[in-house]
Parts: sequence; C-alpha cells; structure tokens
Amino acid sequence: MNTILIKGAAILGGDPADILIRDGVIAEIGDLAGAAAELTVDAAGLVALPGLVDLHTHLREPGREDAETVETGTQAAARGGYTAVHAMANTSPVADTAGVVEQVWRLGQEYGHCDVQPIGAVTSGLEGRQLAELGAMADSAARVRVFSDDGKCVSDAVLMRRALEYVKAFDGVVAQHAQEPRLTEGAQLNEGEVSGRLGLNGWPAVAEEAIIARDCLLAAHVGSRLHVCHVSTAGSVEILRWAKSKGWDVTAEVTPHHLLLTDSCAESSPVGPYNPIYKVNPPLRTEEDVRALREALADGTIDCVATDHAPHPVEDKETEWSVAAMGMIGLETALQVVQEAMVDTGLLDWAGVADRMSVRPARIGRLAGHGLPVQAGAPANITLYDPSPRALVDPSAMASRSRNTPYEGMTLPGRVVATFLRGRPTVLEGKLV
Repeated sequence: MNTILIKGAAILGGDPADILIRDGVIAEIGDLAGAAAELTVDAAGLVALPGLVDLHTHLREPGREDAETVETGTQAAARGGYTAVHAMANTSPVADTAGVVEQVWRLGQEYGHCDVQPIGAVTSGLEGRQLAELGAMADSAARVRVFSDDGKCVSDAVLMRRALEYVKAFDGVVAQHAQEPRLTEGAQLNEGEVSGRLGLNGWPAVAEEAIIARDCLLAAHVGSRLHVCHVSTAGSVEILRWAKSKGWDVTAEVTPHHLLLTDSCAESSPVGPYNPIYKVNPPLRTEEDVRALREALADGTIDCVATDHAPHPVEDKETEWSVAAMGMIGLETALQVVQEAMVDTGLLDWAGVADRMSVRPARIGRLAGHGLPVQAGAPANITLYDPSPRALVDPSAMASRSRNTPYEGMTLPGRVVATFLRGRPTVLEGKLV
C-alpha cells in the first residue's frame, strides 16, 4: 500500500496529531481529517516514536539456527518496535570476513522484518590473536562500521590499539566486551553477598572497570571511537563520566535487564535459587549498580539501551547453573522494561526514550535512514506504543525461536501496537504482518 494515515498519535508523548505516509516517507503531520489513505490506523492514546534501533542483537544465523534465525529474530525485533538491529559477530562461522557479513546482510534483505546491519569481528575467529579483515568488511556490500568480539574481550592492549587505529580510516567503531579474562576465570555470578551465600564463584566489578579504563585511554591516545557494550557497574559509570568529561569519543550502552534486575534474582527466583535463566554476561549486579545505571542513562553518560538479545535453546538453559549458557532474550520486552525502569520512575520522558533507543544507537552505528525525527520528509520508520496496559509476560506468545526470558510471570507495562519499516507495516494490532 502506498498511503497510510495514522490518526491521533502522540508524537514523543506530545499533543495528538495525524501522520500521513506516502511511498514510504512521512508526507504530512497535523490535522489531516480529510486525507485519503489505503490504510487508516487509529492511534488515539498511542505514543509515536521513531523506529527503535538495537546496537546489540544475537541472531545466531549462521550456525545456531536451533536458537534463532534472521527471520525469527527480526520478527521478535518488529514485535518489540524495532526497525533495525545490529547482528553480532559470534556466529558459526564467525562474521570475521567480507563473505560472512555479506551472507548475514543478504539474509536480512531476504527474510528480515527489520533492517539487519552486521557487526564484524575484531579478531579472526574471536581468538584475540590477530585482527580480522576489518577493511574488507567495511568495503563489503554490508558496509560494516561496528566491530566487536562480543562474548569475548579483546584483552590484548596492543591488539586493541591496532583495531582502534585501523577503524579510523572508515569512521568505524570498536565495541568492546569489557571483561578481564584472568579476573573472571570460572566466574558465575556478581562477586558479593549473594554469590557468597550461594557458593558461586564471584565475578568482580573491577574485571569490567579495568578494561573500560584501559580502552578509554587507548581511544584517546589514538583519537579513535570506542563503544562499551553492556555496562553493568557503578564504577564503570564513573569511568565513562570521567572519559566523557575529557571530550573523548567514547559511547556506551546498557541492557534492559541491567536496568531492572539484580543478582538477588539468582537467590529468590519464583522457582527457587540457582535458576539459570538469570545467568548472563556480564552478570546481574546490585541495587546500587542498578541505580547508578539508571541515573547514567538519564543524564546521557550512558548513551543508549541495547538489548543483548541472546537466544538459547531449552537444553542450554534448563540445566544446572554451572554449565548453563549465559544470556537472555530481550527484543520483545525492551521498551516495556525501559518504561518500567525509566519512564514510570520519571527519569526519562518519551523524547528521552526516542533519543536513547533510536537516535543515538543509529548515530553510533552510522546507520543511515534510522534514528530520524518523526517529521515530514523522513523515512516512515515509526513505532506506535500503548503505555497504559499492564500484563504478564508470556514466553509462549513471543516470536523469538527461544524462550529464555527472565521476565516470565512478571507484570510489565505497555504494548507495541504497530511498527512501520519505511512505510511498510511489519506489526499491526500487536501482530506480525
């Protein structure tokens, strides 16, 4: 359909207005009572946001299609209000060559319910020994601009420096998984009172903070761009705040689960302690850390929310804690969690949500056509969200191929009603189109 009329949406939570979409572009905004359209969407009571952008999604394809595929992962993304996701490199084979990133990009073109922008590995095979084909991936059809060994830290300082120097040639960014490996050998849960009571090996905050501090200094030294993945500690926030005060080109993300959940979940789960649904990397931290992360997202020290959507099949999660896979799915619940943690607490308004979940991640990822204001002339990448309902989270109703959500049985606010990708509805009335 070439014309769509969205009636009475509150753009960024403001006054209701009509939005006319024509040929994939926002044509007019205002009181458009007489406008003709092939599809009219009643958006009374709904908030209109620019389509969400995720900087950190694991789509698992190629190699682990039993956990997720590009098709199912982007269906989950669309259900969550996303119009673009960045697909992480830890696939099998690893996305460390132009051929593999182009494969992921083409899968997104063919099967994606949102745009799929591959992230390339920093090192070959994620092994941390030599740089991957950064330039070839940047020049490929996928036009890769973000590089990460996520799941593993680029722990070698010399290699990290070389990567930061290399990506300057094409305005790239290195996204670091900050985890000093020697300090986290055998680590299972945040190092603290809960890990002590449960007898699980502690995961110290300093293992994250030390890498962030080192990499901020390296990025400043070579004049390059650094992005810090899934920040989880109050100490990390202070280091980032210091680095930004210096004017260094450092950005950071926080996950929804680190904004809402704490390490106490591992002890007081509804099904008892040691529930591996809460096993994640980096681990859930303390209430103090959660408060610091929320404040940092509100004041801009942390730039954006990224899901770290990490699907796993049942057999990899429903097992004993020590051998369970790390990770949680999060695309379909991210906006709800952000409403609970940030909007309903008064820390962010809807304009702030749009900035942290669309504008900034698109800018960091150099993703053209996304993260733009909902205004005439812009591509019609739009999410319609109803903040009023509250409902139990039901994993069986999710689009993701995996069901490892930590929010099962929790009541969360809000619901994505519709998602439009360049004027094409991917979700209407909460259902995939």
